[in-house]
Amino acid sequence: MSVQWFPGHMNKARREIEKVMTQVDLVIEVLDARIPDSSQNPMLTTLRGDVPVLRLLNKKDLADRERVNRWLEHWRDADDITAYPFSTTDKADLAKLSNWVQALVPHRGTAEKPIRAMIAGIPNVGKSSLMNALLGKRVAKVGNEPAVTKAQQKLRVHDGFQLLDTPGILWPKIENPDASYRLAVTGAVRDTAIDYEDVALVGLSFFLADYNDALVTRYKLKAIPTDAAETLKIIGSKRGALRAGGKVDMHKAAEVFLSDVRSGAIGPYVMETPEMVADEWVKVEQVKAAKEAARQARLAAAVPQRQQQQNVAYRQENSDSPVSDTLDSDSKE
Repeated sequence: MSVQWFPGHMNKARREIEKVMTQVDLVIEVLDARIPDSSQNPMLTTLRGDVPVLRLLNKKDLADRERVNRWLEHWRDADDITAYPFSTTDKADLAKLSNWVQALVPHRGTAEKPIRAMIAGIPNVGKSSLMNALLGKRVAKVGNEPAVTKAQQKLRVHDGFQLLDTPGILWPKIENPDASYRLAVTGAVRDTAIDYEDVALVGLSFFLADYNDALVTRYKLKAIPTDAAETLKIIGSKRGALRAGGKVDMHKAAEVFLSDVRSGAIGPYVMETPEMVADEWVKVEQVKAAKEAARQARLAAAVPQRQQQQNVAYRQENSDSPVSDTLDSDSKE
C-alpha cells in the first residue's frame, strides 16, 4: 500500500515540534494500544532528544491486555520511557495522570514553575479526547477522521500543569509496509487514501491467524475459515452487503468488517508484538540493503559506458584541431 503525505505540512509540523521541544519538560505521547509501535511517530522520537516521554496506550478497552503487557515489559528497561495502559473514558486513569507526570518531573509542578508537557500523537489515537477529558471542557475538536488538530495550543490543566498541543501528524514515508496496513486497519489513515478491500483482507488475515475465535463469535461462523477473501464474502453475505443477483459487494463487506474492528465490536486485539516488529524491521533493512546494492551495481556498470562516451566525444572534438594535425604530421616523420 502506498500512502502519500504532503512535505510542506510535514516540514511545518517538524518546525513546530522543534520549537516546542525547547520549552517542555515532558512529552506525553498518545498511542493506540492496538498498534503500540506503528502508532509511534519516528519524527517525535528523533526530535525529543533526552526529554522524558510518558506513553499512554490509549483505547485499552479495545486491546488484548496480555499483548499490551508484553509491550510494557519491552519498554521497561528504557530509562527515558514510561508507559501505561490508558483510556480517556476511565476517570481513574485521568486521575492518575497528574501523578505520573509529577513523578517524571519532580523538580517542577507549582504555580510558579508548572510542568510543561507537550501532548503529541498521530491522527485518530485519541489525543483530542484526552485533552478535553483533562480540561473538563471541549477545547479540541474530536472526530473519527484523522488529522483534525490543525495548530498548536497552550492549555492549563491546573496551576502546576500545562499542556502544549501539536498537530496530529504522520511521517512522509512509512518504511515498514506492514505498519502501513495496521495503521489503515485501525483507522489512522484516511479511508480515501486506501483500497478498502485490500485493507480488510489484511485485517482478516491477521484475525484468522491470531484471533479466529473472535471472528467465529462475531459473525456466527459454523467453522473457522482459512482464506481471507472467502471469509470476507461470508461476512458480506451474512450482513446483507449484496448487489443485484445476490452477489457479494466486497467493498461494502469490507466496510462492515473494518467498522467492527475499529469500534471494538469484534473483540479486543493487538496487531503487533515486539518480536514481530523486530522481525519486520530486519526484513525492511534487508530490502533497503538490496535496493542500495542494486543501485550501486547500476552506477558501477554505467561508469565504463559513460567513460567510453566521453572518450569518443573527446576524440571527435580534437580530431580536426591544429595540435592534432601537428602531432599527426610529426608522427609520420
